[in-house]
Amino acid sequence: MNKPAAALTAALLLASATGVAYAAPDDPSTYYIDSAAGNDANAGTVDKPWKSLAKVNGSEFGPDDQILFKRGGSWTGTLELSSSGATDHPIVVGAYGSGALPKIGGPVLNCVHVTGSDLFIGDLRASGCNWAGFELVGDGIVMDTVQADNNVAGVSIVDGSDWNEIRWSTLVDNNKMSVNDTDPDNDSGAFGVLVNGDDNKIHHNTISGSFATSIDYTYDGAAVEIFNGDRNHIEYNKTANNDTFTELGHESGQTSDDNVFAYNSVTSNQPSGTFLITRGAQSNIGPVLRTLAINNSVNLPNGDGWSCDAGCGPDILKLRNNIVKVGKKVGYDDSFDTGNPADAADEDRGVYQGSVYQFTLGAHSVKADPLYTSATDLRLKAGSPAIGRAENSGYPYDLADKPLTTLTSWDSGAYQH
Repeated sequence: MNKPAAALTAALLLASATGVAYAAPDDPSTYYIDSAAGNDANAGTVDKPWKSLAKVNGSEFGPDDQILFKRGGSWTGTLELSSSGATDHPIVVGAYGSGALPKIGGPVLNCVHVTGSDLFIGDLRASGCNWAGFELVGDGIVMDTVQADNNVAGVSIVDGSDWNEIRWSTLVDNNKMSVNDTDPDNDSGAFGVLVNGDDNKIHHNTISGSFATSIDYTYDGAAVEIFNGDRNHIEYNKTANNDTFTELGHESGQTSDDNVFAYNSVTSNQPSGTFLITRGAQSNIGPVLRTLAINNSVNLPNGDGWSCDAGCGPDILKLRNNIVKVGKKVGYDDSFDTGNPADAADEDRGVYQGSVYQFTLGAHSVKADPLYTSATDLRLKAGSPAIGRAENSGYPYDLADKPLTTLTSWDSGAYQH
């Protein structure tokens, strides 16, 4: 649902993170850090704050402790968060005072490196680092209302980092490449979120500008890329001007299965782009099994829709209730080449508009103009063929917070008319 615009206190942030009422322990500690007026010899109180990242990095913290950075402050280096909280009692990392988000930046490899577990991180900006704005190594980390910009990856969730939540955050212009050389088919970078872990939730974020030039591919980048990650949920995000919305794959011996993409808005004015790329067992980074894309709205005037190749099939990709309007290829699966329906993705109840169709539409899907409100506002106009076309997604509300549970007719796309 819509998040209140007003700043939340650390106690309310904690309650939001855990879903339970905040109960302060007997001896929680709060530490304040001020890049301008602080001193590491101080006690770390609000009137005698610490100054440096080094002081924070060298200190131990426990459940319910709070680490608060002064708004308007700026630090160069890596914030290392190695201490762990506890279930329902995370360590809270956030901001105090008024003004711009506290900025932690490069040039370093990672701006914020989180090796501890059970932390709540809110109201921080990570900018200008050579790999990740925020790199998550631990488990049970909640990131709320953060900003990451001008990194290779806004957020990197490493292999083995599970059950994290990225929400209500702004990941913009993470447009650097980590590999961009003349070796074939190896360029990578420009990730809003790179997911290598399992069971993570990425929702209600704004992700834009994940786009860079590439020697191998001309352009590269992804709002959310999943590699070796299973059972991740990417829902209710508004994305714009990324190269690809999502691409999935895995290394030999790993999996990237059962990932869900629901109620996302995908727009772009970039010269290329794709909504979703996945693959079957004939790919050296496949098969990616049981990807579900449901109730997404896509408008890419210079791009493509979805691609499922190298052995596509209903066990690889299921699409329901999506709207895909693109300037080029609307969709592709292997059945177009083989003529074998068993190779087809499981697609139905979609609305598609574009120049090339290389898949067989489901029984309830149509080729038609979806009648978006505008190129970037993907709500539906009256008379849209998406109205009443969908099956019940089981989700409680749409991208505009409109309730869905009491309806008897549902619309394709991310917005109920």
